[in-house]
Amino acid sequence: MPKLFNRLPGQALRIGVSGFAVSLLKTSRWFGGKAELLAEQPFSPEDASAQHAHHAIGLALRELLAGQDVQGWPVGFVLADELARMWQVTPPELAARQADLEAAAALRFFSLYGEPAANWKIVADWDARAPFFAAAIQRPLLATLEQAAADHGMAVVEVLPHFVTAWNRWQGAVKAGAWFGQVHDNLLTLAVIDNKQLRAVRALPLPRGADPYWLAQTLKREALLAGLDAPHMLQLCGQVPALLAKPAANADQVSCVALGAGLPGEDKWSLASVLARGGLAA
Repeated sequence: MPKLFNRLPGQALRIGVSGFAVSLLKTSRWFGGKAELLAEQPFSPEDASAQHAHHAIGLALRELLAGQDVQGWPVGFVLADELARMWQVTPPELAARQADLEAAAALRFFSLYGEPAANWKIVADWDARAPFFAAAIQRPLLATLEQAAADHGMAVVEVLPHFVTAWNRWQGAVKAGAWFGQVHDNLLTLAVIDNKQLRAVRALPLPRGADPYWLAQTLKREALLAGLDAPHMLQLCGQVPALLAKPAANADQVSCVALGAGLPGEDKWSLASVLARGGLAA
């Protein structure tokens, strides 16, 4: 197993967590945004289904970190979007307390997902004046991640859904009139944007052979659902198919622009390892 002696300033660890594998990366802010793949531990997807995903993930983390010299390192966890939930919350009128906003988020969670929010840890950019987005992770899974870090002497600095890492990285680069998206594991997570503000997040299967016509029709449908005009441009990060990443050929198409670039050799990384790098500069 590799050793991680002599941590330099700006270096940290990233652990990607999906429904089929966990992956360990060493990252650096100061040396060109480098990310080095250290280890990966697959597990059976069936073991991570439904309410007990944290059991399989906990065992996989134990195997992943066994023999790794990670004592004292800061670590961030990046979760596959299917392990988290994201939704928009409209604050109640005359909301004056944090408790009012938290209650509104929990009520909206119940209306969308049909279960109480008590078993979920909810975080948000709380705002009493305008709709805001919230994200949640199951408390048992969060406890599993925190326990794995504690058992190996690591300090948890963040736990984020994959899409949130991409949005935090790229939102400042989104041009006026454009929408944003992330492609990972044949899934397009689409950010519907109006006047530079996030209006909705949609997870859409990316069909094999998806082309500019498919993209234009999909964006028109999503715009109609949101009550907005369709965007003239879609800025994408992640595993963007070459067929999509091209300027519009005519007025019926949407220009699609790829953001960022992969690391050398990243094309040979697994999906879980690419997930762990989410939001980092190339």
